[in-house]
Amino acid sequence: MSTLRALAKAQALAAGVAQPVATVRHVHLSARPLVLVPLAMAGEAHAPLAALVGTAPDDARLLVVPQPRNRDQRFAFVAELAEVVLPYLDSFRGVSEAVPTDRGRDVRYRHVDAPQLLVPNPAGVTFLRLLGRSSRFRHVDGDYPVHPAVPLLGRWLTFFAERAEQPGSSALLAMTEALALHWATGQSAVEDLHLPALLGWIDPPPGLTGAQAAARAEDPTVCPPAGPATDPDFDNRVLAPAIDAYAGAGDDEVARAAAYAELERVLRGQLAPTWELMWRGVGLLAGLPAGARVAGRWDGDKDAFTGYAEHVDSGGGPQPRRDGAVAAARRLHRLERAATSYAVQRAYDDPLVMAEHRLAGEAFVAEVTLADPGRVDDSGKRPVLRPRIQVVTTEPVLVPAGATLCSPVRPAQKAKVVFLTPAEGKTEVVLELSGGMGRGLTAPPGSVPEVGERLCLTTLSDAFLPAGAFPEPEETPWTHGGPPPTIEDVDPE
Repeated sequence: MSTLRALAKAQALAAGVAQPVATVRHVHLSARPLVLVPLAMAGEAHAPLAALVGTAPDDARLLVVPQPRNRDQRFAFVAELAEVVLPYLDSFRGVSEAVPTDRGRDVRYRHVDAPQLLVPNPAGVTFLRLLGRSSRFRHVDGDYPVHPAVPLLGRWLTFFAERAEQPGSSALLAMTEALALHWATGQSAVEDLHLPALLGWIDPPPGLTGAQAAARAEDPTVCPPAGPATDPDFDNRVLAPAIDAYAGAGDDEVARAAAYAELERVLRGQLAPTWELMWRGVGLLAGLPAGARVAGRWDGDKDAFTGYAEHVDSGGGPQPRRDGAVAAARRLHRLERAATSYAVQRAYDDPLVMAEHRLAGEAFVAEVTLADPGRVDDSGKRPVLRPRIQVVTTEPVLVPAGATLCSPVRPAQKAKVVFLTPAEGKTEVVLELSGGMGRGLTAPPGSVPEVGERLCLTTLSDAFLPAGAFPEPEETPWTHGGPPPTIEDVDPE
């Protein structure tokens, strides 16, 4: 936890309401997200019990598994879920846009938008990941066949679960994580995983403090768990008798219908409060302006969605159960690069996030006191424009001479520290600028900071990060298991 967030949590506890730790929204928010609130049966290995799913607050469809231990009913539930999710995904595949590549010499095409799934908490992401893993390898013929939509939905759910691992991706969001990214509460990070308690701090009801609203949210009769786990008292007192009544109805259609209606009623009662909280969270996030670089990260989600849609359309196979050595190394490298880039972009977009780096000595704010925008360095083979500026700051400057700094205002420009002069209560820093000023020997207006301008200078850089070099999968060395098999022997069970 950073110093700034710890301070914000202390202030939230003192004020009785959550404190903002961001000035902009760092996640993309779709105009038509698909909200999914799942429930799983306790005591069973990933047995789906129910789900409330839809794209609008008044458009919730309830899906129920009357006998969660029954495998056929589980996959019937997945088929019903596919009836909602797959058309939603297809609705984003109608229109494509041209994207310039190779510095404008060529173009590629991608969908103009992408779907977005919202779940209450990280456990909901895990639920979808496990549901995808259990269904994407199912067969539509032979022994134990399933509906053709079941393996297709499993592959798409796996795609979204993998995107959720990508830092900065908004394809699959856990509402608790999205809200905690922008507000600090007076409770622990574990308690922030409970959506009713988290929203109690951020938007407490009239007359209640955040702490009182969070304490009220701990009562499962008032605020049922936000899924996929259920309340044990509800399981024993309400759910078990309802499931037993459905199982005991046998072939009596009237009794079965009545038992099913009772199951629907009690499960909707468990899911509806979380459904309402999800849309409250959407409204709170929508009230924040989007960060400048959020759209660029969403373009990455659109690229991923387009690529996987083309993979499915071309008859590509499902994701493997586990990555080979090369694929795992590539994935880890990609996630590390994305995490680094995401941290820098958030800091560039948000002064409050940058303040955390200022406290850590990775950035400082200074005022330009001298500027030589026309300075030319002719010591090399040809003269190049290298303006110099002097800045003065009262903040600690922990970078050495020779370090390269960047400014969020001019991200394409690099500032090399020529020398530093500590003085009483301040530090003078002379910087040599390069980049972001064209190719000529005269700097365009505004490209060089002017005297009196305040700059934020940081060691964080959003420059392009080259990809690592990895061998092809068929060249995997024996020390890492050798080449992976071309066809995986998958047990349908």
